[in-house]
Amino acid sequence: MTEKTATIVIYTHPDCQGCDMVMDDLDRQGVSYQQIDVTTTPGAVEELLKLTDGLRVTPVVVDGERVSIGYRGIGCSF
Repeated sequence: MTEKTATIVIYTHPDCQGCDMVMDDLDRQGVSYQQIDVTTTPGAVEELLKLTDGLRVTPVVVDGERVSIGYRGIGCSF
């Protein structure tokens, strides 16, 4: 049986403490993820806006088909 590994993608902003906290949690758990900084990655803001129905907020965590906005109620508007 082959196990499919989901790739976690986190949209971040440099001034976002919630982004740092979610990445710290994943690091402690040994979970790998791809970080996309919306301030330096071309097209990232547009993709984030699609995922959040137009909200300019980070972190946004994409795990397969699941999209989570913010971190335990904490988010950063930009």
